[in-house]
Amino acid sequence: MKEIEKEREMIREVAAKTAQRVVKPKATEMDATGECPRELLDTLGRQGLLSVLLPEESGGTNGDVFSFCLVIEEIAKVCGSSSLILLAQGAGTMPILMGGDTSQQERYFSQIAEKNSLTALAMGDMDVAADLGPIEVEAQKQGMDYLLRGRKGFVTNGSVADLYSVFAGLNIGSGQKGFSAFVVEKGTPGLRFGKREETIGMKGAVITEVLFEDCRVPQGNRLGGDEEGHEIARKTLNLVRTGVGAQAIGLAQGALDFAMNYSHERIQFGKPISSFQALRFMIADMATRVEAARALVYKSATPEEISLDERERLSAVAKCYATDAAMEVTTDAVQILGGYGYMRDYPLERMMRDAKVTQVYGGSNQVQRLVIAHHLFHD
Repeated sequence: MKEIEKEREMIREVAAKTAQRVVKPKATEMDATGECPRELLDTLGRQGLLSVLLPEESGGTNGDVFSFCLVIEEIAKVCGSSSLILLAQGAGTMPILMGGDTSQQERYFSQIAEKNSLTALAMGDMDVAADLGPIEVEAQKQGMDYLLRGRKGFVTNGSVADLYSVFAGLNIGSGQKGFSAFVVEKGTPGLRFGKREETIGMKGAVITEVLFEDCRVPQGNRLGGDEEGHEIARKTLNLVRTGVGAQAIGLAQGALDFAMNYSHERIQFGKPISSFQALRFMIADMATRVEAARALVYKSATPEEISLDERERLSAVAKCYATDAAMEVTTDAVQILGGYGYMRDYPLERMMRDAKVTQVYGGSNQVQRLVIAHHLFHD
């Protein structure tokens, strides 16, 4: 156990140093231009942050979900957009980890580890529910291939990713239906992208609609069997929820740190505002929310041997609480700076805008409450 904790701490330190030295200087520019510099992605790749979940023999860092969350948290402290790109990378990789055979993993993992290839998850619209939402893409078997038809909305890394993990309803003949995952590579005929979505936050991440117009995918790109798609999807969603929770912690902690530093420097009535009781209580409440959220997310990310249902419940609880906390903390941080908090000269307004969407994607927090209640009442 100590060896695992040591490895996790090493991964966290790499992420923290990369965040401060490389990502933070680019955060304001990414928010203003809506672009993530390629050199930043290459640096993240060289540091192993694009391949945290991959096994060491495949060029990864052999990290688990806990390590992945530590990376997301550290990057989110300084840049929500960059953390979202990494979150999408993990989400797109997870179905290959869960359902890919040895040859598929060797093929795709080498692209990620050696070429810094981006991945994306095309599961459904943002508000995926407990039943994984409506199936928007259908796959029809044609000889040794599958034809994919339909659309997926709000795909992070859409149009810039090299590999897409796509979940589709499967027509397996004789009126039978299945649910499966496929890896669709960029450049595949019939794979198209809609317009880039204009968002109020996370502006450095590319979010598009992904279209499948008789998109022909070889059988060798299918992940798992007829009955495995649903379980792969559930495990992937659990990773996404927990990852979004980690992202929320990072945003909240970054905002809290900035507000505390400002309160030491801001002088009112001859003394720093950090000495005022009202502000100290406000900071204490913010810190309490962050610590409680961190405990929930870390519990959700801990690789204990528990059932898939229990993991689903924990990830929904962690995501729901942490993202609500992030919205409250970033809003309070803006309030502490007063008028300056509303100015783009300071990062808090960006953090507040970035925090908002964490309550929405990965399943809105209203949906998370449905998931939690579903497990509590054993519906």
